[in-house]
Amino acid sequence: MLVQVTHHSKYDYSSEVVLGMHKLYLIPQHRPYFRVEHQKFNILPDPDGQNYRQDLAGNWYKLAWFSVPTQSLDITGEWIFKLHSFNPFGFIIDQNFEEMGWNNPFFQFSYEERTAFLIPFLSDKSENQFSDFLQHIKKKSNGLIDFLVNMTQDIYLNWKHEIRHEQNIWEPDFTFSERKGSCRDISLMQMEMLRELGLAARFVSGYAFNPDLDEGHELHAWLEVFLPGAGWIGLDPSLGLLTDHRYIPLACHPDPSRTLPVQGTFGGFSDSDLKTFVDMKLLNKGKQ
Repeated sequence: MLVQVTHHSKYDYSSEVVLGMHKLYLIPQHRPYFRVEHQKFNILPDPDGQNYRQDLAGNWYKLAWFSVPTQSLDITGEWIFKLHSFNPFGFIIDQNFEEMGWNNPFFQFSYEERTAFLIPFLSDKSENQFSDFLQHIKKKSNGLIDFLVNMTQDIYLNWKHEIRHEQNIWEPDFTFSERKGSCRDISLMQMEMLRELGLAARFVSGYAFNPDLDEGHELHAWLEVFLPGAGWIGLDPSLGLLTDHRYIPLACHPDPSRTLPVQGTFGGFSDSDLKTFVDMKLLNKGKQ
């Protein structure tokens, strides 16, 4: 199917500012189940220069720099994606990895090669603040995949999803106690839960397309967990799903703050106000 995405972000400043370097994480990251049929990108004021760069986590982004004073920054991206059906359960995980973690008396998973690359994706906390909840989910699960499905479903059913326009992310223990949060709050909470079990997890921001759902899911956040043999597996606790071809990532990173669509600074004494609009339309259902 063909899906059109329009993403408009506008920063208004209370007085003139000079924009610093800006990283625009508005480049769809490669996935085999979609193809970009059309792409249009516009930045106002016109940057002095811009080019494509890749960060340490492998995300492509657009780097732009400016020198002319301005009272606004206007960024518009337009894409047409051709989406192909993708089965989120079409994988086989390493049996030894699963059995050793599942049968561990402390319910802890361990990667065969805990290289330095893995460290940012794992927990650096000593306390186990979610152990009771995790043990509750384990008792009603039959293996790791069933556990991940049940966990994602349980969070979806018992945590209220709400739209928050603030750009901050709540701490996981606060989201846990409040039993509510935005997609990014709830995703970070589940990410920390999985890390508590020794599982590597990363935060993902991007677009999610489902015309049957209420608003608030177009610009979306979810998470991915790394399972040996299967790779990175997407989980969406806001909807209780494993992610399929309807999810288009813009950035993946162990630190959620590094996935913000627009990252930059400005010089001057000014307040800023951000307005964001995302629209997704089905152009042609076709064959999935």
